[in-house]
Amino acid sequence: MARKTVAAALALVAGAAVAVTAPTPAQAAPPGEKDVTAVMFEWKFASVAKACTEQLGPAGYGYVQVSPPQERIQGSTWWTAYQPVSYKIAGPLGDRTAFKFMVDTCHAAGVKVVADSVINHMANASGTGTGGTSFSKYDYPGLYSGGDMDDCRATISNYQDRANVQNCELVGLPDLDTGEDWVRGRIAAYLNDLLSLGVDGFRVDAAKHMPAADLANIRSRLSNPGVYWKQEAIYGAGEAVSPSEYLGNGDVQEFRYARDLKRIFGSEKLAYLSNFGESWGYMASGKSGVFVDNHDTERGGDTLNYKNGSAYTLASVFMLAWPYGSPDVHSGYEWSDKDAGAPNGGQVNACYSDGWKCQHAWREIASMVGFRNAARGTAVGNWWDNGNNAIAFGRGGKAYVALNHEGSSLTRTFQTGLPAGTYCDVQSNTGVTVNAAGQFTATLGAHTALALHVNAKSCGGGTTTPPPAATGASFNVGATTVSGQNIYVTGNRAELGNWSPSAALKLDPASYPVWKLDVSLPAGTGFEYKYLRKDAAGNVTWESGANRVATVPASGRTVLNDTFRN
Repeated sequence: MARKTVAAALALVAGAAVAVTAPTPAQAAPPGEKDVTAVMFEWKFASVAKACTEQLGPAGYGYVQVSPPQERIQGSTWWTAYQPVSYKIAGPLGDRTAFKFMVDTCHAAGVKVVADSVINHMANASGTGTGGTSFSKYDYPGLYSGGDMDDCRATISNYQDRANVQNCELVGLPDLDTGEDWVRGRIAAYLNDLLSLGVDGFRVDAAKHMPAADLANIRSRLSNPGVYWKQEAIYGAGEAVSPSEYLGNGDVQEFRYARDLKRIFGSEKLAYLSNFGESWGYMASGKSGVFVDNHDTERGGDTLNYKNGSAYTLASVFMLAWPYGSPDVHSGYEWSDKDAGAPNGGQVNACYSDGWKCQHAWREIASMVGFRNAARGTAVGNWWDNGNNAIAFGRGGKAYVALNHEGSSLTRTFQTGLPAGTYCDVQSNTGVTVNAAGQFTATLGAHTALALHVNAKSCGGGTTTPPPAATGASFNVGATTVSGQNIYVTGNRAELGNWSPSAALKLDPASYPVWKLDVSLPAGTGFEYKYLRKDAAGNVTWESGANRVATVPASGRTVLNDTFRN
């Protein structure tokens, strides 16, 4: 919580400190064979449940992280989620029944649930919470009063002073005295309530603003003291509190990882990544939570975000292919106002509509979850780089990935450790043949990747990861734009907007200059389509030439790789 405004500080917490051992053995890494978490930021619980069934489970995600479920202050900004009023499950994302349904549904899909938990502080406001609870600053009836807060009533101002960081108020938020028995008991009761509903783990918000020993005591009071913990403790050079102090309690998020990925994929060389991890000064891999971005850092600018196009996408591919830490895949929504809350109050009617970005479902990212699961337990081998922004490496005899972040295409013969055979490149959904020497030759377009693994031997079904969601078309069009412009597709069917520019479908620029969109269409359907540009004022420029024509196959999607005709 390094930012100086409520909007930013509510999640940016810098970090450093004193190693404390938990009273019970900590679960260092998420249990099971699947360690990737989809972080569904400000998604309603009903929408999360649907995503678990339709996307997360099939893709192989091990966990889904949901936004804080407790009663919060009212308001439309996202950071209201980090201002608790009570520990009732009575927020805008859903009530207790909806939360329980989500947990059970996700479990049925093979996905465990992590709850973002705000236990350092209470709301800096007064009024009525989202669950009807009346409150004022320092007075939360039936839960806490002023005597349960730390004595320092000033805003944190000195991150080189441990007492200031852990006893004063984070951007004015009333700081709970977690050294007090009553407070520890109330927090533990809340977490135990979530455990009783089936929650499998917790992300501990603002962990570095609480002494590690206090968190260890709270953890010892849980019905399952060994439950998975992922603690937010932001590294800050020279600060009094260090993230490593919290390793005795469980995993700790390694913020340096995401910051360095931004630098490497933004302005340096991918070739530098050959020894990425502990040798860069990071915490141990088995106890580190990693990410390309989260809800704070994407807004604060210290990491990549969806607006960075192919750099963001390729960084996510690398994270999921590289054997360091337990990865979080952030899945949020478009924003221009950094304080803006979720579209539709968190209701996700469909991915890529109403501003929902759904990064967890992007083909380039979702396909790498299966890659990671297949490669689990294998070391990096057969590293190759061109000394600049093209790299490739294998994961034993299980998987192989190549990333081309150059401005032009790359053709070469790659050396893998894979057994001979035909594989599916899960990035492009095309077949690749590996010969008896473990080699294959391929061309990678600029700012694209290729990924093979032993659990994806055929494209279009079977063991392909992830399986095709439905019949339809995958639009991929190369198109350059200027600020304020976007690329759309329309055509002669209702699903494509019936040639109406106002009803045209916006494509996603995550892999810019390639714009992408998957559209469901009935099997066997022949259709016409065309691309267009729109600017911020709504002005429309159609591409030149005749209407394009395609046909949906009997199963799966037709993949359309086009170039915008100026």
